[in-house]
Amino acid sequence: QVQLVESGGGSVQSGGSLRLSCAASVYGASPYCMGWFRQAPGKEREGVATIDKYDYTTYQFSLKDRFIISQDKIKRLLYLEMNNLSPEATATYYCAAATEIRLCAVAANWNGDYWGQGTQVTVSS
Repeated sequence: QVQLVESGGGSVQSGGSLRLSCAASVYGASPYCMGWFRQAPGKEREGVATIDKYDYTTYQFSLKDRFIISQDKIKRLLYLEMNNLSPEATATYYCAAATEIRLCAVAANWNGDYWGQGTQVTVSS
């Protein structure tokens, strides 16, 4: 069982930066993979980035030069640093985790078994 709580969302102007955090409370097996997803109004949820227990990271291709996923395994914190934001990044961002060992990659359509409640990011032009 993994409980996830996101924070760090807010409003920022185009070109700005934000860092999202996700605090994990783990009851049992530690996550093998964690990731960030986002869902914009009227659109489907999409994978943003993943990181596995070995710190191997993957990204949605269009975001890999501006977004950075990282984790502090001791503090059980997951981060998403977002730079040079554009209005298209406006969405609710979700943290996800899975303890099962399976391919941990955005391109593999990895999906979490545990989800946070989401944090809103709004980018104005």
